[in-house]
This record gives sequence, structure tokens and C-alpha cells, in this order.
Amino acid sequence: MTVDKTGAEVEIAQQPDRFTIAVEGAQVGFTEFVDDEDSRRVFFHTEVDAAYGGRGLATILVQHALDATRVDGKRIVPICEMVAAFVSKHSEYDDIVEESTDEIRQWLADQQG
Repeated sequence: MTVDKTGAEVEIAQQPDRFTIAVEGAQVGFTEFVDDEDSRRVFFHTEVDAAYGGRGLATILVQHALDATRVDGKRIVPICEMVAAFVSKHSEYDDIVEESTDEIRQWLADQQG
């Protein structure tokens, strides 16, 4: 069982295009991604409801998402500022992180229409 800084139980769920985080059954945040053909998972947006700020939920969510990405055999491209900040502080992900390039950003823009 995972708990936030207040001791509340949290649950992470993986969907085809995002990971979500719920506190006591209510979804309060997510991190969105797109997988490309080169086994990269491009994380482009993360948010947590402001009412739940300061509880460490974004950190729990991103860590879980990155751990799942490793298990899935993919590399991480952190376009999202939250994910980029997280990986810059956690060297244990260095072996699976790729820097965002203009090419990847353009590919993402094309995917999002």
C-alpha cells in the first residue's frame, strides 16, 4: 500500500495514454504520455488537483510511472516540467532517460494534432 504525506492511501492506475493517481478512491491527478515507435515514452503533461497540493502526490505518481516505464522496456523522454525536474534529481533513471529534441517535440505535436 502506498500512502501520501498525510497517511492517506493512494492508488496508481496505468491507462493506454496516462497514469492516474487516486486518493481514497477519488482521482486527483495524472501524467500523460505517448509511446513512439522507438520504444520511447514521451511524458508531456502532469497535473494534480490544487486541493491536494503539498502531499507529495505528483512525486508518487511520476516515480510510479517511470518505474512502470522501465518495466515496460521503454526509455523516458521528459518534456513535462514535473517529470524533467524529477529525473534531474533521481540519477537512478539516467540509464533510460533521453533528452527532448526538436524532432521529438515536432513528432509529439503531430500526434496531438
